[in-house]
Amino acid sequence: MDRLIYTAMSGAKHAFLRQAGVANNLANASTVGYRSQDHQFRAVQVQGEGMPTRAFVVDASVKDVFDQGTLSYTGRALDVAVQGQGWIAVQAPNGQEVYTRAGNLQVSANGQLQTPDGYPVLSPSGPIAVPPDNRVTVAPDGTVSVVPQFGTPNVTDSVSQIKLVNPDPSTLERGADGFFRLKNGQPADADPNVRLAPETLEGSNVNVVDSMVTLISLSRQFEMQVQMLQKADTNARSADQLLSLSS
Repeated sequence: MDRLIYTAMSGAKHAFLRQAGVANNLANASTVGYRSQDHQFRAVQVQGEGMPTRAFVVDASVKDVFDQGTLSYTGRALDVAVQGQGWIAVQAPNGQEVYTRAGNLQVSANGQLQTPDGYPVLSPSGPIAVPPDNRVTVAPDGTVSVVPQFGTPNVTDSVSQIKLVNPDPSTLERGADGFFRLKNGQPADADPNVRLAPETLEGSNVNVVDSMVTLISLSRQFEMQVQMLQKADTNARSADQLLSLSS
């Protein structure tokens, strides 16, 4: 009887946890540059004397999906999208270099190019500062240029270049802040082959239809596991009654 309880109990627990993961993906379906997550499970035998016949489910890993999202033209000069593989380097509050695909950039009140969360966008030499009273443009190679809004028109000056990187996805991990960083904590090397699509944003790579189907399937799996636990309880009660009668 306890074999059934082990399997059903752990199966229900992890079906519920995976539901939470899929729900989080759906909640971020409209988040710019969001990378979805996929929970992967496997069965593991219980170790110990007389226990190898029991098995339970474990969360083997949480896989980050790096497929590209849909690119949408916005016409906004500070919107950029990474084409293909690659990341935009930004600076976390602790000074660590982290990476994002969200290219809805903005200029802060003190003239710093940053993400909507206030993370400074990095160049190979540090944060990027933009002179006041200038219109900002970003080239496909990440070059940040400014055009004065007053004075001589159509005079373009290059002020910096966004650091674009393309590390091996297996070396990246997602932090609690939603940004990615190298597992060894070191900054990645700039990659000149990474290209940006100006005045464009990359949407989330969450497939809403697939996620909804998965959510329904997981809900049914959870219900099935709970029903198995109820059956185990019913069988145990029936066995107790039979033993009481026989005694």
